[in-house]
Amino acid sequence: MCPEVSESRPYVSAKREAAAAKKRDAVIAAASQLLNDGPAMVSMEAVAKAAGVTRLTVYKQFGSRRGLLEAVFDANAEKGGLMRLRELMQLPDPRAALFACIDLMCEFWGSHPGFTKLHSAAGLDPEFAEAINARNERRRLLFANLLARMSGEDKARTDAADLLFGATSMPMFRILIESRTPSEVATLLKSTCAAILDAHGLT
Repeated sequence: MCPEVSESRPYVSAKREAAAAKKRDAVIAAASQLLNDGPAMVSMEAVAKAAGVTRLTVYKQFGSRRGLLEAVFDANAEKGGLMRLRELMQLPDPRAALFACIDLMCEFWGSHPGFTKLHSAAGLDPEFAEAINARNERRRLLFANLLARMSGEDKARTDAADLLFGATSMPMFRILIESRTPSEVATLLKSTCAAILDAHGLT
């Protein structure tokens, strides 16, 4: 009897994990769909109903609405190839790495017009705004890490990081994309960022 029990447990555990992963994917998909109609539509109750699971299941999987929003952002970033930023950060030339990251961000934002519009709704939803701000701070950290690899003064790095952060913000992208393609926006932003680096003596 003992061997049979020990062999069946991994099988049962694997089935449970697969079922949990399937439910998690369903919840994220449902939340992503609801998010298209605005952050206010993404409540734990509404997501649970749309995913065909209980509200308790959603809480067990994500802990909170903020946790759910973070999972939705991560899923969209992975699907859109944004996770390649880690790879691009490893390029030997930090300036080339910066430009490659800008290309990827513009490509991602350009292919997710609905997502970019959501940023304007952040002011109406504090919890959603917190999640967006956390994502933005990751971008600021990305720039800080790249600038740390460049030669120059610390004050120049700090000032340049703030300027790069502002120049590559979602509001700026939304302004520029009105009359340009994502590729054209990326080219414009890269030339702007190059000027910022040059003006601050960062090489």
